[in-house]
Amino acid sequence: MSAVVAAREPQLPKEHYLNADYGVRSWLFTIDHKRIALLYLASVTFMFFLGGMYAAAIRLELVTPPGDMFSSETYNKLFTGHGVLMVFFFLIPTIPGVLGNFLIPLMIGAKDLAFPRINLLSWYCYMAGAGFVLYALVEGGLDTGWTFYTPYSTSFSNTNVILAGVGIFFAGFSSILTGLNFIVTIHKMRAPGLTWFRLPLFVWAHYATSLIQILGTPVIAVTILLVALERGFHFGFFDPARGGDPILFQHLFWFYSHPAVYIMILPAMGVISELVACFSRKKIFGYGFVAGSSLAIAVLGFLVWAHHMFVSGLSVYASLIFSAISFLVAIPSAIKVFNWTATLYRGSVSWQTPMLYAVGFIGLFVIGGLTGLFLAALGLDVHVTDTYFIVAHFHYVMVGSVVMAYMGGLHFWWPKITGRHYPEWWARVSAVIIFVGFNLTFFPQFILGYLGMPRRYHYYPDEFQVLNVMSSAGASILAVGYMIPMVYFAWSMRYGRIATANPWPATGLEWQTASPPPTENFAVTPTVDEEVYDYTRPPKEPTFV
Repeated sequence: MSAVVAAREPQLPKEHYLNADYGVRSWLFTIDHKRIALLYLASVTFMFFLGGMYAAAIRLELVTPPGDMFSSETYNKLFTGHGVLMVFFFLIPTIPGVLGNFLIPLMIGAKDLAFPRINLLSWYCYMAGAGFVLYALVEGGLDTGWTFYTPYSTSFSNTNVILAGVGIFFAGFSSILTGLNFIVTIHKMRAPGLTWFRLPLFVWAHYATSLIQILGTPVIAVTILLVALERGFHFGFFDPARGGDPILFQHLFWFYSHPAVYIMILPAMGVISELVACFSRKKIFGYGFVAGSSLAIAVLGFLVWAHHMFVSGLSVYASLIFSAISFLVAIPSAIKVFNWTATLYRGSVSWQTPMLYAVGFIGLFVIGGLTGLFLAALGLDVHVTDTYFIVAHFHYVMVGSVVMAYMGGLHFWWPKITGRHYPEWWARVSAVIIFVGFNLTFFPQFILGYLGMPRRYHYYPDEFQVLNVMSSAGASILAVGYMIPMVYFAWSMRYGRIATANPWPATGLEWQTASPPPTENFAVTPTVDEEVYDYTRPPKEPTFV
């Protein structure tokens, strides 16, 4: 009897993308989208922990009011390093680079992305950009803030602005190449029967994100290049002393950097749609509206940049227009939240780790989204601009929501990526710790900002200390929550229980191949003959084991 049971236990496939060739050269020159995804996984994880170290130093400084741990100059370099690393080298590339690279060909039944070599080039561009920025941070640092506001960045800062600018320029090309690859792949390489309205919402979200990447990223790349040229060769683009206009820089910077918010959050929304559908065993309520809302966010996101500039001298009439459009862009985001909630209603909800992260995402995103409406209101925005209210709102949307979705997606597809399960109990514990630690870290900052504590200051009045201590204590809890998955993911790759091809069970073509997948993904190109998220039918048998 035991032999029969043992025979039925899942086994790792004899050949898969991880064991095709173990040589270092085979990884550095791979054109397999799955291996490139793992290169991104290692890279963005490293950058995340570097950025987290900067954050830890900031929170340690803010435990006490006098600013007694770092000088003002050092503190400026700390929050700048944290912002640059987290925004340009973690939040923007993480979900597209890791999950998007790994899953999009699998989800559409393709053997790879349309341009495999360009895909590898995008990772090398990312690494080149990271190298320049890390060298800038090590050799004297950077003190401009991650926004590089002029004329300080072009004329007054004595730090490595040009090096950092070159690094961000290279990272921008990485983003453009990835977006171009995704668009062509989704258009041209879908499996037979996989019509546009049978695409997973994860693919829709990445398609909309890719449109922003190829249309918006060149703007920030050129803008940062102009900063470097002005600083190095004394051109007069932005410095008023040389005939330039610093407000022009803000227009150019935010024309990209607000859509960049959606480069970060749209892929996260795609992940949540997959998790909600799978763990409620239902088709997403209003699938067409959720897919269309991704495109609406991509379009409207380009029309709201100046709500970052309400106190920069923008005309009242222009401010009213941008305020109204900023309220309008909340509608497609709200459509997603309401439709996820309607999907959960009367669903057969399973509270496994990915679903815990999905529900945590919805909670944090609602708080971040509602406080974004406060910032779209002119009167309130003037009061809280450059306070910790902005810091809290930004982190609820970008860090709370994006990282929760990334962690949920990583747990959901980890058996597919590695062929092994992680320990479920520890995963649930870490999900709860992250949720509690995040709220304890950043919710007090809403109160601090409303009370008037400015951001980027390391010296503050004594009456703000209690809330700052709460925030720093929450950051410690959050750090523990982030460290636990690192340990059990590493453990699971060697000792984790072997996963079946479709362990959840879920719909979608990625679950119709082995875990981990073979190099070529599918033995034969699959054919799609059913609606997306049809949980009324039993899952199909894998086509490649």
